[in-house]
Amino acid sequence: MTGKRTFTYNGIMQDINSSFEKIISFWQKHKRMPSYAEILKETGLRSKNAAFKLVGKLIDSGFLEKDNSGRLLPSSYFNEIKVLGMVEAGFPALAEQQQLDTITLDEFLIRNRRETYMLEVSGDSMKDAGILPGDLVLVERGKASKVGDIVIAQVDGQWTIKHLRKKGNKFFLEAANKKYKPIFPRQELLIAAVVQAVIRKYR
Repeated sequence: MTGKRTFTYNGIMQDINSSFEKIISFWQKHKRMPSYAEILKETGLRSKNAAFKLVGKLIDSGFLEKDNSGRLLPSSYFNEIKVLGMVEAGFPALAEQQQLDTITLDEFLIRNRRETYMLEVSGDSMKDAGILPGDLVLVERGKASKVGDIVIAQVDGQWTIKHLRKKGNKFFLEAANKKYKPIFPRQELLIAAVVQAVIRKYR
């Protein structure tokens, strides 16, 4: 973050950036947002009114967010990752490290945070689509699905991840592995979510 922003409470100047960094450190350590009492402790403020005012300034500056119930949420600033450039996927090429921008994984992968969640993949029926056992898939509920999408579906009471296909007027599910046959619903086919991304950790 660049620039120094301050706010005044009872004549005392408070560095917003410094306070925000302390909140980020708390979030990274505890994997949750701090309470107002914990914000007091982390920032050295002396009253809850000061903490409320600080949080208000952080929200106005885009550093924090709130949900409908008033609970504090991490903003995109919490997960910024530097974008250094491009890498050649063919023959090796000399790459100079050059910071082009910053981006968060949320910004890159998530369109609708409230309707997005992750599922762990079991089985190899989607291996030819690059989805392997143990991978995490990022899926969005409520997103309109179209033929060809990889979807999370309930077919005749059973949940699965497959390509959505259509033959004539009938929809069916197709694996990305030749050893699995297409699944034509006998009674019901419900599309619960559309797969947006696959996440795999190599080490």
